[in-house]
Amino acid sequence: MPDTPPDQQPPAGLKLDSTLSKGLVILEALAAAPGGLGVTELSRDLSLTKSTVFRLLQTLCAMGFARSTQDRRYEATLKTWQVGRRVVDNLNLRDLAADAMQMLSRESLETVYLGVPEGFSVIYIDKIDSQQPIRSWNPVGGAAPIQCVGTGKAILSVNYSQYRNALASRLTAYTDRSITSIAKLDADLQLAQKNGFAFDRGEFREGVIGFGAPICLPQGQAVAALGISMPEVNLRDGDLARLGKIVRQAADTVCARLASR
Repeated sequence: MPDTPPDQQPPAGLKLDSTLSKGLVILEALAAAPGGLGVTELSRDLSLTKSTVFRLLQTLCAMGFARSTQDRRYEATLKTWQVGRRVVDNLNLRDLAADAMQMLSRESLETVYLGVPEGFSVIYIDKIDSQQPIRSWNPVGGAAPIQCVGTGKAILSVNYSQYRNALASRLTAYTDRSITSIAKLDADLQLAQKNGFAFDRGEFREGVIGFGAPICLPQGQAVAALGISMPEVNLRDGDLARLGKIVRQAADTVCARLASR
């Protein structure tokens, strides 16, 4: 079996069910591999026998968590995502983020969003409207390409290894500022990781810019993001650093609340 991170090691003396633990490790490996994996690869990478891997894959397929492809590889199905999404829904993110969103609204005077990833999109599950005469707008339940907006890019900055290969062929130009090169997206997300917030230069809607910072579980996975969206004409000197800082602080507050649950 592969090494387990120290913070995920079972308590001393606890006996794990060997079959269940191996099946979950296989499922985790499939979920992290956009192109799927074969029996030989899984056997080698997870230090399991091919017969064990094949048997557990058949069980995962029968339960709907995996499927085989025409080239004899296996990939995780959306059922895995659906289970994870239910967990996210049960986190009560709207309630946990409410105070942070109010702070962002007061400090920025612009539209504030709470977004969650869904496939290659970010979905807005809550928002506070701007009171500015000129404002950006997107409804609760609205969606945007995950690589084009501040909230989506913030999520990508943490979860990028899960998306990168598949995103390479999905970099559509929505405006003349859209990132259409995977190398440029790599560099952009490296900057977001360094700064702790992502910036959208008007990559989805012309003249509308945005800031986003990730909301992460204690294990490090980004499950949502807080964002500020605004018309570029509203941006003032010093706002780039100031708004980036406050959106990062707001998201960190929500992360801390998640960790204390």
